[in-house]
Amino acid sequence: MPDPAMNEDQRDALQEVANMAMGQAATRLSKLLGTFIELSVPRVRVVSVAEASAALRTMTGITGTVTAVRQGFRSDIKGEAIVLCKSGSVEQLCALVDDPYAKSTYETTSQTELIFDVANVLMGACVSCIFDQLGRTPIFSPPGMLGTDLALDDVFQPDMLAWKTALLLEVNFALEDHSFRAHLVMLMAEDAIQRMNEALDALLSSL
Repeated sequence: MPDPAMNEDQRDALQEVANMAMGQAATRLSKLLGTFIELSVPRVRVVSVAEASAALRTMTGITGTVTAVRQGFRSDIKGEAIVLCKSGSVEQLCALVDDPYAKSTYETTSQTELIFDVANVLMGACVSCIFDQLGRTPIFSPPGMLGTDLALDDVFQPDMLAWKTALLLEVNFALEDHSFRAHLVMLMAEDAIQRMNEALDALLSSL
């Protein structure tokens, strides 16, 4: 199998494609939350699966536990999108958002609904826009809650994955006052990395 690592041109192209996708996601998230959204620079790393948790800790700066929502996507390129935020921060976010979340009688339910809404906006807009620029239309599996008080080591469990190498694409979105930050991570395995490389090469050759 060819080396799945990306060359510099492919990495730069993916970062630029992701940057455009982030703009669309930020616009939708701003409308959902009624506040300005700050964006990070997309970061791309190819790592061994055993190193994924440590790499993600470095990329996100998160050292504590997280709330995590995942959603699978596929075309000829398949993988997973995961939205992470620090445990407890969803409660802070609920306090800033108008009904139905902030004044809901069912506080736990409202927090889950809100983080699902945020995750759906980020995953749907980012992944769809990236694939659209690569001439593809992804099919999404239903989103699912990985957990509300997870260590990053429990988000990626190397012994549960039949992968050796993973592509991590990380972007993050913060409220203007930085009271809440969500990290979107796209995770792809070896075969998907190779197909992503081919799609990026085709995009570069068309410019």
